[in-house]
Amino acid sequence: MSMQELRGDTIAAVATPNAVGGISVVRISGPDAIAVADRFFQPVSGRKLADHKGYTAAYGRIVREGEALDDGIATVFRAPHSYTGEDVVEISCHGGLLVTREVLRATLRHGARLAGPGEFTRRAFLNGKLSLTQAEAVADLIGASSEQSLRAARSAMDGALYRKIKGITDNLLGISAHLAAYIDYPEEDVEDVEPDQLLKSCQQSLTDLEGLLRNFDRGRLMREGVDTVIVGKPNVGKSTLMNLLSGCDRSIVTDIPGTTRDIVEETVNLGDVVLRLADTAGIRDTENPVERIGVDIALGRLEKAGLALAVFDLSEPLSAEDQRILQELSERELPVVAVLNKNDLSPVWNPEEISSRFPHTVILSAGGSEEDQQAALAALNREIAQLLSLTDFDPGQALLANERQRSCAEEAAGLLREVCDTIQAGYTLDAVDVALESALSVLFRLTGEKVSDRVVDEVFEKFCVGK
Repeated sequence: MSMQELRGDTIAAVATPNAVGGISVVRISGPDAIAVADRFFQPVSGRKLADHKGYTAAYGRIVREGEALDDGIATVFRAPHSYTGEDVVEISCHGGLLVTREVLRATLRHGARLAGPGEFTRRAFLNGKLSLTQAEAVADLIGASSEQSLRAARSAMDGALYRKIKGITDNLLGISAHLAAYIDYPEEDVEDVEPDQLLKSCQQSLTDLEGLLRNFDRGRLMREGVDTVIVGKPNVGKSTLMNLLSGCDRSIVTDIPGTTRDIVEETVNLGDVVLRLADTAGIRDTENPVERIGVDIALGRLEKAGLALAVFDLSEPLSAEDQRILQELSERELPVVAVLNKNDLSPVWNPEEISSRFPHTVILSAGGSEEDQQAALAALNREIAQLLSLTDFDPGQALLANERQRSCAEEAAGLLREVCDTIQAGYTLDAVDVALESALSVLFRLTGEKVSDRVVDEVFEKFCVGK
């Protein structure tokens, strides 16, 4: 469905989670939103919703075929002062699954159609209430799983990235306008174009874009977390570490080597970063065919991981199995935090044997007291943040939030490099202006100022219905 086709009709959806709760909210948006609500919502005041001003609420009855279905509150928002920029009514009812479904059905019976994924936010974008980057931040805000990712999404919703890109485009538009005037109206008194100043201005915009691109990977870690694999030989405390990080008993902990054979997974928030954890089978040579499969799976996860927590037992001498793990890790370009476990027992080897190879090392007892465990978690968070270069990272700055935005920024940066090369090579100003307009077109696509239906579809297809 095209952007134009999406305008003009009235949509409705449940805006709260599909679960039992205190209240549910059914949202209606479109030119007939208030009329639709008036057909099944009866304010106790006797005053129709059509007579209410925006930002007002009415208590009343929700009726079905003349009988009361529920009591509720209708909140009226008048265009253009609403989330979507259209007339909007939000019906708050009791949070039962059945009553919520019946309220939604009432909206559909009386003239609304069911909204698609992200269609409310899509309308906000189409009606100029949000830029495309701000609209994308809505999904990031809903999906935020850490304080840092929440700050990043909030910053994007407040327009940090849009303002950054707008600053770049304003600079380039000024250059393009000067070039066009100078080229098209040579007889007019237009200020001469100085190649050195032209190059300097374009290089500044390129530098700003390159800064955004450099921070993309760190921003993605904040939002999405990092695939983390816990590796070590059997019985060194991998599962105990997994349970410590997840805050509950996710992995079986016994004194029997080879207990963990399947991958046990959990997502945990470790302060500065979200870890998508995988507790793997102990890596060792084994004749047990089932355990050998688990070892192969563990090695396979190392290939895909973005971080490894390598666990070693301080209370036992480093074995051939430990040496194999060290070799496996050294052969991969993989960030590693070494976890030297069981420091509550008498260490039998010098921790420098590991810390000399892995600068980011934590010495702890994963099964120690609660105070010791909290200290261990803080130490792990610190070492992981330092290893992933997150300690000096400000999630409130302008950040590229997804692959679409990164791809546009990368393409625009490449075109700006061509602009700079064209200036330095002494080509005509016409050639410079053509390359500059191409870069601007890509930046406008990033913010949504010039964007196709297909791109908009891709942005909103992953949204939940009701948002």
